[in-house]
Amino acid sequence: MMTRAMRMAGNQSLHIGVAILLLLAAATAHAGTVTGIVHNGTNGNKAAPGVDVLLIQLQGGMQVVASTKTDAQGAYHIDNPAIGAGPMLIRAVYRGVNFHQPLTPGSTTVDVTVYEPTTNSKALQVPLRLLVFQPNGDKLMVGEEYSITNNSNPPAAYFKQDGNFDFTVPDGAELGPVSTVGPSGMPVTQGTIDKGKGHYSISYAFQPGQNGVRLSYLVSYSGNQAKLRLPSNFDAQRVLLVIPPTMQISSPGFNAAGTEQGFNVFSKDSVKAGTIVDVSVSGTAPPPAEANAASSSSDQVNGRDAAPGPTIEASPARLDDQKWILLGGLAAIFAVGIGLLVRQQVLVVAPAPAEGPTTGAKGKKAQRAAAKEKAPPAPSAAQITEKVTKEVDANLESLKDTLLRIELRRQAGTMSDEEYALERGRAEQQLRDLVQG
Repeated sequence: MMTRAMRMAGNQSLHIGVAILLLLAAATAHAGTVTGIVHNGTNGNKAAPGVDVLLIQLQGGMQVVASTKTDAQGAYHIDNPAIGAGPMLIRAVYRGVNFHQPLTPGSTTVDVTVYEPTTNSKALQVPLRLLVFQPNGDKLMVGEEYSITNNSNPPAAYFKQDGNFDFTVPDGAELGPVSTVGPSGMPVTQGTIDKGKGHYSISYAFQPGQNGVRLSYLVSYSGNQAKLRLPSNFDAQRVLLVIPPTMQISSPGFNAAGTEQGFNVFSKDSVKAGTIVDVSVSGTAPPPAEANAASSSSDQVNGRDAAPGPTIEASPARLDDQKWILLGGLAAIFAVGIGLLVRQQVLVVAPAPAEGPTTGAKGKKAQRAAAKEKAPPAPSAAQITEKVTKEVDANLESLKDTLLRIELRRQAGTMSDEEYALERGRAEQQLRDLVQG
């Protein structure tokens, strides 16, 4: 009876959940509405009237599909058939500066905080610059991330129309995608300003809090070795170099800083703007997918499970027509010190009551009576239904978040079609497993 109730509850929840996920993945548009309030974070989060608010569709190259203005209370309202069909962006344009917030399927309210712009570069600090090296035949792939903090007081957005974040790539390098990450954690691909001779810049509003800039490029790796001169355009509190264990690296002032997920890390503190970081790398390395699989197999052989902890993953080793493609997980590739949260279900077994010496029928009757008194009451069908529903809803919510992250990474240019299909397939398999019980 209880089993039947559980199956009925699970089937009902799964049918609802499947419908939700199908709506998320569907390409067909349906009517939707989003409302919200735009606040001015510089002026104590007061309402910001008269601000342009744009609805941006990520599929097809960040197309603006609707627009409006905030009213006297800073509120806006947008109706559009594309809302709810997939992840979108809400962009508030304040004093010529763009501020974004994600609009996820199922959400109907998105508030946006804007800030007064400032051109004072002292608002920014660079706690970390990270460089990851990965050979691929006669090419060396280099991925960089700058961790950037805006501690301005009063809070303001650092922005310059003609470029406010400069970076330099080695001579002859092929520049790949450049993206930024704001406090919301959402990557947004940025256009670059070519200033010549390997110098580039982007125009991005660095908001108060934690921001990041990610870029990638290819350089020649003839003879499985390369020497790079990497200028420092900002004061960095720490610079990290990361290589596969089969490679060798040499750079004055850098010291070994241990390993992360089998990759060797080298560190140097207090690197001032204008410093040239000379790096020599050599050696070969297997494709990251093979290296990760070998690491995983080694963990299994040694009886280790994947535990929470900092991760550094290698950049992918796949090239399409000499174009640098960064396969998935930029956050995991570049972010040092971010652990993976592993959820484990623990089965608790209550210890059986110790059997003391008993004699005769009275002793046996007393044991049965005591066991009956201590036995917990059987859960009702309603309780079972509620428990199953909560578990299914939690799994569906997790799958929804996974699908959203996949779509955002693809639209931000940090995921190739190959990995998109792979990750999407995994999510769909999880859904099938959930439906099948």
